[in-house]
Amino acid sequence: MAIGGDMVANPMEAALVRKLKIRLLPFLFVLFVLAFIDRINLGFAALTMNQELAITTQQFGFAAGIFFWGYFLLEIPSNLILHKIGARVWIARILITWGAIATLTGFVHSVHQLYVARFALGIAESGYFPGIVLYLGYWFRQREKAQAIALILIGVPLASILGGPISGFILDHASWFGLSSWRWLLILEGLPALIFAFLVPFLLPSKPGEAKFLTADEKAWIAEKLEREDRLKLAAKKQSISVAQTLLNPRVWHVACIGFCHGFASYTFSFWLPQVMKSLFGGRSNTLVGIVVMIPSLLALVAMVVASRHSDRTLERRYHLATLSVLAGIAFLLLGVPRSPFFSVVLFSAVAVGNYSFLPIFFSLPSEFLTGSSAAAGIALVTSVTNLGGFAGPFTVGLIRQRTGSFYPGLICAGIFFLVSASLAFVLPRRLSPAGGRSAGTDVDLETNPNALLEKA
Repeated sequence: MAIGGDMVANPMEAALVRKLKIRLLPFLFVLFVLAFIDRINLGFAALTMNQELAITTQQFGFAAGIFFWGYFLLEIPSNLILHKIGARVWIARILITWGAIATLTGFVHSVHQLYVARFALGIAESGYFPGIVLYLGYWFRQREKAQAIALILIGVPLASILGGPISGFILDHASWFGLSSWRWLLILEGLPALIFAFLVPFLLPSKPGEAKFLTADEKAWIAEKLEREDRLKLAAKKQSISVAQTLLNPRVWHVACIGFCHGFASYTFSFWLPQVMKSLFGGRSNTLVGIVVMIPSLLALVAMVVASRHSDRTLERRYHLATLSVLAGIAFLLLGVPRSPFFSVVLFSAVAVGNYSFLPIFFSLPSEFLTGSSAAAGIALVTSVTNLGGFAGPFTVGLIRQRTGSFYPGLICAGIFFLVSASLAFVLPRRLSPAGGRSAGTDVDLETNPNALLEKA
C-alpha cells in the first residue's frame, strides 16, 4: 500500500493512528506538563525565595541550571534501560523519584541545600523526555512523529499558561503552618507526579504487542510499518550501528550542537521570564505577573501545532528549524532597544513562538536516521547535550545580571545562541525521512529503491 505525503492510505489506517493518539498522548501530555512545571517553577519561587534565602542572581542561575547536570549524567543509561525493560516500569520509577524530590525541595533552608535538591531532581527526572521520544517511536511512523511529539510538547507552553497564574496565586495567598508561600509552591506542584506514578502501569503499555486496546490486525499493521521503516534506515546506512558508534556519529553530534545552542537560549527564557516580567511591571502582584507570562505561551501553543503539522506534511525539517530559531533570536536581540512593557510582551511572544515551535520538529530528527538501541542512545545524547545548554544559559545570564545589574545583556547573549542554532540547522544534510514512499523534495521512491536515500544524503 503506497502512502504519500502526510496522508494515510485508507480510513482504517487513519482510524488506527487516531486511536493511538487518543489512547497514549493525553496521559503522556499530562505527565510532561507536570515535569516541565517542576523543572521551571523555580523561576516563580525566586520572586520571594531569593530574598528569604539571600540568594544572589548568580547563585539563582546556578541553582536553575545545575538540574541539567544531573539530567545529563544519567540520560543515556536511563534511555537504554527503558528500551530494555519497557516504559511501564521505568517511567513509573522516574515519576516516583522526581515527585518525591520536587516536593522535598520546598523544605530547603540554604542555597547549598537548594543546589543539592536541584541536582538530585535532574538525576531523578533524567531520561523522562528522551524516553518519551523513544517510546513514541514504538507506536508511530516517521510521518506522524513530529505531530505526536508536538501534541506532548504543547505541554511546555501550557505549563506556563497553567503554571504561571497558579504559581502567582500560590505565592500571593499560600502561607499555611508557618511555611513561606514559595515553599508551598514547590510542595504543591511536586505532589501530582507521585500520584500519577501509580497510573502508569495501567495506562502505558510498553509496546504495541502488549496493548489490550489494539486488535491482532492492528498490532500486526503497526509492527509491519515500523519494521519497514527500520529496514529503510538500515538500507540507507548499509548496516546497523552500535551504541558506541552512535555516540561518536558526526550527524548525531551536529544535531546535539543545535540542541545545545537552543537549550542555552530556551531555558534562559523559561527561568528568567518571571523575574524580567516582574521588573517590567514594577510593584504589581505576583498573580498579575503569572497572568502576563501566560500570554506568550498561549500564542506559542497554537504556532507549535501549526509548524509541526506543516513540517510533517512537507517532510522538511532544516528550514523550519532555522526560520523558527531566527525569529526567536531576533526578538531576543530587540529586547535591548528602548522598550515599554507592551513592546516587551510582544517580543517575548515572538521568542515563545520560535522557541516552542522548534522543539517537536527538532526532537523528530534523531529517529529519522537511527533505530533500535542506537535510537535510544542517540536521542538520549541529543537531549543530554541540549540540557547542558539548559545549565549554561541560566547560569551565564545570572552571572551577567550580577555583573551589569541588568537583565538585557544576558538576554541578548541568549538571542545570539538562537541565531547560532539557526545557522547549524540550516547546514544540516539534505536528508529526510525514509518513512513511506517518497522523500520530500525529490521524486525518488524509497520503497522501491532504499539506497536512493544514501545517494541523496
